[in-house]
Amino acid sequence: MNQAASVDTSCASTSLRGKRVGLIAGWGSFPVEVAQKCLEEGAELFVVGLNGHADPVLSQMATDFKWMGVAKLGGHMRFFKKHGVDRVALAGKLFKDRLLYHGMGWVGLLPDWTTLQVMGSIFVTRKRSAGDDTILSSVVSAFEGAGITMIPITEIAPQLLIEEGQIVGKRLSQPQQNDIRFGWQIARQMGGMDIGQSIIVKDQLVLAVEAIEGTDALISRTGKLCPRGGFTLVKVAKPQQDMRFDVPTIGPLTVQRMGEAGGKVIAVEAGMTILVQREETLALAKQLGVSIVALSDANVGGITLDSRARAA
Repeated sequence: MNQAASVDTSCASTSLRGKRVGLIAGWGSFPVEVAQKCLEEGAELFVVGLNGHADPVLSQMATDFKWMGVAKLGGHMRFFKKHGVDRVALAGKLFKDRLLYHGMGWVGLLPDWTTLQVMGSIFVTRKRSAGDDTILSSVVSAFEGAGITMIPITEIAPQLLIEEGQIVGKRLSQPQQNDIRFGWQIARQMGGMDIGQSIIVKDQLVLAVEAIEGTDALISRTGKLCPRGGFTLVKVAKPQQDMRFDVPTIGPLTVQRMGEAGGKVIAVEAGMTILVQREETLALAKQLGVSIVALSDANVGGITLDSRARAA
């Protein structure tokens, strides 16, 4: 059963005051927004910036900051334990295709002993799938074994979750509504199989599905496949989405790529999707003629929406 209705976004603004919070930061503006929310709530922030991913501005926001490789899990743990941090959040994108399949793959990342222990059963014995859920669940378990709790990003910044409704753009046409309904269930099934969270459809035909390359690359690829444009991006959470990691996210770059490729609609799951740089994202969507709607399993069958869409 989908969890959107059960997500609590009413986290009190004083819940982090005086507490030490750790952040493992990947690529994009999302970790920066999370860091800002922590500081606004009065938390002390300790950040591990992943090499080649994190925004350097985080070093100016944190009480202490350290650049580290993605495969240095033991180092991450020692950094947080040194500072007495027992609550850590993951935020930001990892370029998994580059990490795993360029150069020497994981070996080229020079993994430390802790990482080798965590990943050994996945990448050496191949007893389990090497999908996102398997990898990240293993990482979470390792941190918990070291006395560090991975907390859901919604505990720190629930305000970043997108609310239900038509957020910006023109009222959806009937064909667009049909495409969303068509793509929604397929995207949900894809998530359940740990393939990806996004699918692009037009005229109730699947144009492209997301795999390891990520949503932005998926959109660009679709633009080449369908130069006439007019397609719809559907992005949903996994059936049993763990809000501690891999939370669906959209932002200005998503909208920019849609505009460049000729896409017209972004449909996401309300209460389960992060909207970063909200004002910039909605202003850009309005400028490029891209509609953004947030739905749930309960209302995707009826859709319609509009009610004079909000804008930045």
